[in-house]
Amino acid sequence: MACPTDHSSPRRFARSPAMLALAAALPLWSMPVLAQATPPTAEPVIPDPEFDAAIPPLGPDDDPELGAPLESVEAFERRVAAPPPDQPEAAAAIPPGQDAELAAPLPPLDQASEQSLMLAQEAAADPVPGEPGDVTVAYQVQLDGLEIADRETDADLLASFNALSALRKGKGRAGNLAMIRARLAEDSQLLQTILTAQGWYAPNIRSRLVLAAEATGAAPIATLSVEPGRRFAFSDIVITAGPTDPPGLIRDNLGLRTGDPILAEQVLAAEAQVAVALPENGYPFAQVGERDIVLDREAGTGSYTLPVTTGPRGRFADFATTGRQAFGAEHIRVLSRFRQGELYDSRKVDDLRKALVATGLFSAVAVEPQRGGAPAGDGTEPVTLLVQQEAGPPRTIAGTVGYAAGQGLTAKASWTHRNLFPPEGAVIAQAALGTQEQSLGATFRRANAGQRDRTIEFAAEAFRSDYEAYSAYTGRLAARISRDSTPLWQKRLTYSLGVEVLATGETDYDAATRTRPRQTYYVAAGSAQLGFDTTDSLLNPTAGYRLTTLIQPEATLNQGFNSYARARIEASAYQQVGKALVLAGRVRIGTIQGAELADIAPSRRLYAGGGGSVRGFAFQSLGEQAPDGRPVGGRSLAEGSLEARYRVGDYGLVAFIDAGQAWRETTPQFNDLRYGVGIGGRFYTNFGPVRLDVATPLARRPGEALINVYVSIGQAF
Repeated sequence: MACPTDHSSPRRFARSPAMLALAAALPLWSMPVLAQATPPTAEPVIPDPEFDAAIPPLGPDDDPELGAPLESVEAFERRVAAPPPDQPEAAAAIPPGQDAELAAPLPPLDQASEQSLMLAQEAAADPVPGEPGDVTVAYQVQLDGLEIADRETDADLLASFNALSALRKGKGRAGNLAMIRARLAEDSQLLQTILTAQGWYAPNIRSRLVLAAEATGAAPIATLSVEPGRRFAFSDIVITAGPTDPPGLIRDNLGLRTGDPILAEQVLAAEAQVAVALPENGYPFAQVGERDIVLDREAGTGSYTLPVTTGPRGRFADFATTGRQAFGAEHIRVLSRFRQGELYDSRKVDDLRKALVATGLFSAVAVEPQRGGAPAGDGTEPVTLLVQQEAGPPRTIAGTVGYAAGQGLTAKASWTHRNLFPPEGAVIAQAALGTQEQSLGATFRRANAGQRDRTIEFAAEAFRSDYEAYSAYTGRLAARISRDSTPLWQKRLTYSLGVEVLATGETDYDAATRTRPRQTYYVAAGSAQLGFDTTDSLLNPTAGYRLTTLIQPEATLNQGFNSYARARIEASAYQQVGKALVLAGRVRIGTIQGAELADIAPSRRLYAGGGGSVRGFAFQSLGEQAPDGRPVGGRSLAEGSLEARYRVGDYGLVAFIDAGQAWRETTPQFNDLRYGVGIGGRFYTNFGPVRLDVATPLARRPGEALINVYVSIGQAF
C-alpha cells in the first residue's frame, strides 16, 4: 500500500508488499513527508576568545559565599530537613511508614527472585472462586454501534469481531487491569480493520475501561463505541492498458462499478480475475500492476486506477524441455490437448501440467510460456512452452494384506518400474500368497500410448485357487486397451477392450460319480466395458453416481466346444446428508447366455456372497448347492446394498444391509433372496479408506457362520 496523499481528505492505496493492506484494510492516515538533508554549517557570530574576554571575573569580594568552605554532607542534610523558622509546628506529626517489607534488608543478588509488580487497585481485585492465591480480574465487554454498519452489508461484522476479539478470547478474565487495557486497544484496532475492509475508511472508534467505582456492577467494563461514518464508494474506475481482443476483456472481467462500496475483498478478487482472464484469452505475458485508490474523506468516495500491461497476444508453437528428463518433447506433445497454432489458453497449459503430474514420474515439474519469435500477420506471436522436468524415483514396492470369509488371509506384493521402457512403459511384477490363493505374474503397461489417456497392457500370470466352489490351477495371457480413471485423474467416461486366453484345470461336482474330478478347460474370451462416473472421488465418493456395463463373449474347449456370452450391469449412487453422513446404494445384475451350466468352467460361472457381494456370507457361498454341500454357481445373479457412512475426522462408522442370490437360470428369478446386515469401521488415509466390516446373515441356515469379517482397502462400492 502506497502512502496516502493528503489533500485534507484523500488517501491513496496501491498494491505493495502488503497487498493485504487493502485486504487487512488497515487505515493509513496521510502525513507530510519531510525530506532528510544535511543542515548547512553556520559561522559563529562572536569568536570564542572574544566571548571569553567579555565575561567579567568573579571572586570572594564579589560574593562572600564563593570563599566560604564547603559544609559536610551531614550538615547539608540537617539544614535541608529543618523546618523554616517562620513555619508553625504541626499539631500532630505524621508517623513514618512502617512497611515491614520496606524495612527488611535486601537479599543477596544470587538469592533474589523475580516478582510481578501489581498496582494497589489491581491487587484489590477479588480472586477467582476456586483459585486461592491466584488474583484474576473479572471484566465485562460492551460493544455499541457496530450494528449500524452490520445492517448495510452482507458480511456478519459482529461474528467476525467475536471470532477474533482478544477480549472475547479472554472469556471475561485477565491477570490485571493493564492486560484488559491491552486487549481493549487490540480490539479497537480490530474494529478498524473489519470496518475498513467493508468500505468504512473513516470510522470513529472510542474505547474506555470503566472501573468498578464508576459502574453499578462490581466488574470493570471494557467499552467499545463505534460510529461507522460514511461508507466509501467508487467515484471513478480507470484502467490504463493497451487495446485487447475482444475490446472489453479487462473491464468486463474486473467487474467493479462506480457507486459500489470499496470492499477490500471485492477489489482483490476483481484484480485476480483480470490476472486469470488475460492468459485464458491469448495473453500469456500479461501483468496486472499496482492499483491506486485516492480516497476523498469529505465526499466519501474513492477514485480507482489500475494499470495493466497486456503484452503480445500469442499462439501455441512448439515445446522445449530441460532438467532431468523422464521423456522428451514428443511425448509432451501427446499429453497436450491443444495443437500448434491455437490461441494461447492458460487452462490448457494447466491441464498439461496436471497430466504430467499424473504420470507419477516427476518429483517436480513446471510449464512456463516463452516468447518464441516474430509476430505473425494477425499480430500474434508464437509461444513456446518450456517444460522443466525433475524426474523422480521410478521404482515402487507395494504390499497389501486382506482377509475375507471364504477367501481367508491374503498378502500381496508388487514391484513396479514406471518408466523402464520410455515413455511411460512400466513393468509390474506381482505375487500373492494366501491361505486359499497363490499367484505370480508380470504386466507390461504403457500409459498415454500414442494418445492422451489411452493405456495398452499385456499380462501373464499363473495362479492356484482353492475355494469351496472349486479348486483350480490356471495360466493366463491377456491384452487390454483402455481409458481408465486414477485417483489423480478421475474421468467421467471410461472404457476397455480386451482379449484373454486361459488354460485351467478345475474341479467340478460329477453327479454320476458323486466326486469332484479335475477337468481341463481352454478358454478364449473377449471383453468390452463402458463406464460413466459423476462422483466426486474415485476411492471415497460422497456425491454422484456410477454406471458400468460389461460384455464378455467366450469360447470354451473341454469335452466339446461351447460358446456363450457373459454380461453384467452395475449402478451405484451416493448422497451426502449433512456434514458427516453419506447414504450409498448399489445394484448389480449379471447373466450368462448360450451354454448349459455344466459346459461352463466353474471359475467362469456367476457367484454371490462375500465382501464385494453380499456381506454376511462366505465368498461365493450363495446359490445352488451340490449334494456335497458346496456351491455350484449359476448363470445369473442379482445383488443390492445400502450403506449409511458416518465420518468424524479420519475415522468412520458404517451400517449396511446387503441382499443377493445366484440362480441356475439365465435370468435372475428374484426368489430366495438372502440378506446380510452388519456394521463396519473405516480409517481414512490419503490413498483411500481402510475397511473392516463385520456382518451376519439373516435367517441363518445350517452350516452358515454367525459372524463374517472382511478387511480390505477402499469402500465396499
